[in-house]
Amino acid sequence: MNCLFSSLSTAALRTRRSIAQKYLGLCAFTAVCTAAPAMGAERIYVTYGPLEESVPIESLALLAKEGKIDSNLDGFAQYIKESQLAEIRSALQAKAEISPVTIAQFLYTPQGEVLLRRLGRVIQTKARQPGFYAIRAALILAASDPEGLTILNVLRKFPTYGIRIDIARGLGIANELTSLINRSNQTIAGVAQLSEAQAASESAIPPAQMQQPQLPGPYTWKKSSVTVTSPNRPRTFDMDIYLPHGSQEPAPVVVISHGLGSDRLSFEYLAKHLASYGFAVAVPEHPGSNAQQIQDLVTGRANQVAEPAEFVNRPLDIKDLLDYLTKLSTTDPTYQGQLDLQRVGVIGQSFGGYTALALAGAEINFAQLDKDCGLENDTWNLSLLLQCRARGLERNQYNFDDPRIKAAIAVNPIVSSILGETNLSKIQIPVMVIAGSADTVAPALLEQIQPFTWLTSLNKYLVLMINGTHFSTIEDSPQSLFLPPPEVIGPEPVLARRYLSGLSLAFMESYLNNKSNFRPYLEPSYALSISRDTLGLRILRSLTPQQLLQFRISPPARRPVSPPVLAPVPLPSPPPIAPVR
Repeated sequence: MNCLFSSLSTAALRTRRSIAQKYLGLCAFTAVCTAAPAMGAERIYVTYGPLEESVPIESLALLAKEGKIDSNLDGFAQYIKESQLAEIRSALQAKAEISPVTIAQFLYTPQGEVLLRRLGRVIQTKARQPGFYAIRAALILAASDPEGLTILNVLRKFPTYGIRIDIARGLGIANELTSLINRSNQTIAGVAQLSEAQAASESAIPPAQMQQPQLPGPYTWKKSSVTVTSPNRPRTFDMDIYLPHGSQEPAPVVVISHGLGSDRLSFEYLAKHLASYGFAVAVPEHPGSNAQQIQDLVTGRANQVAEPAEFVNRPLDIKDLLDYLTKLSTTDPTYQGQLDLQRVGVIGQSFGGYTALALAGAEINFAQLDKDCGLENDTWNLSLLLQCRARGLERNQYNFDDPRIKAAIAVNPIVSSILGETNLSKIQIPVMVIAGSADTVAPALLEQIQPFTWLTSLNKYLVLMINGTHFSTIEDSPQSLFLPPPEVIGPEPVLARRYLSGLSLAFMESYLNNKSNFRPYLEPSYALSISRDTLGLRILRSLTPQQLLQFRISPPARRPVSPPVLAPVPLPSPPPIAPVR
């Protein structure tokens, strides 16, 4: 889920750095944005049980514009630090760059309505009615106003005289968030500590044998674009093929599946990298969950972020793609003898991560969806807003397992409910799951770390990018409607893409080409040796549910760990790499 949530959270995230603050930024910004007059809410009423206080909205405006505290805010100000007041003032003025059409279209989707229902229980009209409709009106009206979508402007557009904020309910929601953040932090610290302990017991790669899998390889390649027509569905999609030149044998194939709201250019850097090492890479565009789908939503040509059918269409796109390449390799001289379609790897990010693991052998888990989606209005796991859409599918047994696929990498996957423990445990091919510790869309604990413990494959890897976000590995595409700001992307995106390139190469060389000399680059010691303070990297080969529970009972004490000193031998410069025209 890669675009709308990033835009809605931008303004709030500008002044927040920790994962807790990022979560609060996403929902608190939209929440406070909710309380406001269109005809003119004049006061905010704050209730806590039998107690009630009110504040004129113009007092907040004075604070925001001039930094002054009048008599109406005097009582509150004495309990707040100066730094907190400055933060409040900054938040009141922060402007979200989003058009009224975009926000209106999103707020009328099922995902938008789930968020509005939750906010409406805390932010109400003065008559104590849920604020669902008033919040939606205020957000759209504020976005339409020349002053734009700021908290103050939303307050002024709230279509009742007063806005009532139920502190007790708000604190309940905040406590749930705090609990999730504490559990996440304890788990992330525990995973990092286990990885570091394993690294300390491993031998470093001898300098004379050191390679640099994140650097480009020796092969040239050619990029071609084709349109694939499904033989069994009314669906066509575009695909880019990166074909390496100079190999003496058929190339193994890697397929890259983009996330919701992205496109086939979002991971072009990764396709080029793998092609430079002799892999044929196919990158499809998934219509119905790509950048164009979000554009259609914004312009009114679509009324959903993604149709439930996308949970079926995406894996079938990959199967149709492989069938197309099989035919191409026998009918097109350019591809004859060039592709080994019995050695296929798949890499997917977010919605694409689900796609990859579905193809690896995990079926859609309707029982788990029914259980979890009853709590959809109460969760901080935003990815459930998408996963629960799959309940709209016909209740068939969807099995996308494809024997041609021999290895899978899932980056920020959304799988906890749509696949669940029962079905993830069926995957038997090598799997790598990559998580970002600061991912607020598909939280690492809920969507990657805990699901990793359900995997039973003998060859499985959990990769943790410390400070990584849901957007760290996505490259800007000219087709994208929304470009997340740096605060949302997180630190060092270039480094994150370098990590992914190196890990993907080592994994596919190990499990598609059976090259044992790449296995050391998948070990905790190597990850620690290239890790950076701004964007850390840790790898684990195993993690049990009991260890997860132990992290909560006895949180690990974090200590700074110095990575082992490695002195890589300078390698000869690779030949110039450029696409063959």
